[in-house]
Amino acid sequence: MSKFKDDARCGCDEGSKLVSRRSMLRAALAAAAAGVTTYAVGDVSTQVSFAGTGWNGETLVVLSLHGGFDGLSAVVPGGDAGYYAARPNIAVPRSTLLGLDQTFGLHPAMAPLMPLWRNGTFGVVHAVGQAEPTRSHFAAMERMELAAPGSSVRTGWIDRTLGSLGTGSVLNAVGISNTPARAFAGPAQETTMTSLDGFSLIGPGDDRPTWHAALRRMHTGARPEVAQPASTLLTAMEDVAGLRGTASGPANGAVYPDSDLGRALAEAAVLKRSGAPVQVIALDYGDWDMHAGLGRVDGGWMRDKLTELSSALAAFATDLGGSFASTTLVTLSEFGRRVGENASGGLDHGHGNAVLLLGGGVVGGRVHGVWPGLGADRLVDGDLAGTTDYRSVIGEVLQKRCGAGSLSAIFPGFSGAPLGVVRSR
Repeated sequence: MSKFKDDARCGCDEGSKLVSRRSMLRAALAAAAAGVTTYAVGDVSTQVSFAGTGWNGETLVVLSLHGGFDGLSAVVPGGDAGYYAARPNIAVPRSTLLGLDQTFGLHPAMAPLMPLWRNGTFGVVHAVGQAEPTRSHFAAMERMELAAPGSSVRTGWIDRTLGSLGTGSVLNAVGISNTPARAFAGPAQETTMTSLDGFSLIGPGDDRPTWHAALRRMHTGARPEVAQPASTLLTAMEDVAGLRGTASGPANGAVYPDSDLGRALAEAAVLKRSGAPVQVIALDYGDWDMHAGLGRVDGGWMRDKLTELSSALAAFATDLGGSFASTTLVTLSEFGRRVGENASGGLDHGHGNAVLLLGGGVVGGRVHGVWPGLGADRLVDGDLAGTTDYRSVIGEVLQKRCGAGSLSAIFPGFSGAPLGVVRSR
């Protein structure tokens, strides 16, 4: 059971392909056959359900660092001799670390986040892993987004969350990505788009109101499984068009990097600041698969990536202004990297990793979790051990910030104690 997305825009394909009720009917029936009421057009995918009204105003932003983020380069265990022994050429020197305590310090490229670190709204959980680790990108990402190891559950954890907490709005959960997150798989109402500006139909003259009116007329009297998805989709497009006019542009002097991540976070901020009932926003930021040429502290692949990531996150916090108090951003990556560097100056696939958290309710300025150490006898097949299940981090945010009750329906079979990474609302 999953969503689908048609990357070819409906309406006109370069002014020649007209949308038809028949094509919409085929899309709706195909989804219905899969047990999901779904409608897709252009760069949007929506699902229809009638969720509860448990949303309390908090927005969870999930930023997926696809490719295998090396948490040991970002949040450096500078007080662990095993780190420097394992990385003689690419280790971040202890003298350059920011916010250093007896064990950890931040990579200097993360300087834009230091004001948030100091005021306690940026924190870290280290040595985070999965219950069933794998070094396969595809398998690890799927397991993380489904979050139901050892079970036959095929819906995603975000979808299951929305099933109990959703508002029923077409903007209940939004993915800003080229590919819908597997965590969205399931019957709850969610919307995926590549951008706010691209969230629309294309027709002759780009006369969107005329197209919307025509499509609504075409579906008058249609069967509910066809009419409802079409109506939901058009409502979503109209709502987003309204957001573009009332809450556009960075606020509070925020300056984002000119990058895909900067643009995605800027649009996430527009959604949040608009007051729309957005409970979850999912974003992607890839290119972390650094098998070779990771670089050194003064330049290279990792430094450039951390600079962009940190600058974009700092701009996002500034842009939100007062809305930052009701926002929690969590980074997730399918796995970390090996502790020891390889012969190509890079790092192969590993296990334990760092999770970054930003938001008004975050208990920041510190590294949470149980640090297992990097001595040879402490590693798991050459990897940093995962002493905290990532579901513990997400689950605490869902319960303390988003108003979730029992986590049994969201994370089947999981029980984990909270770490104290966020405060209750």
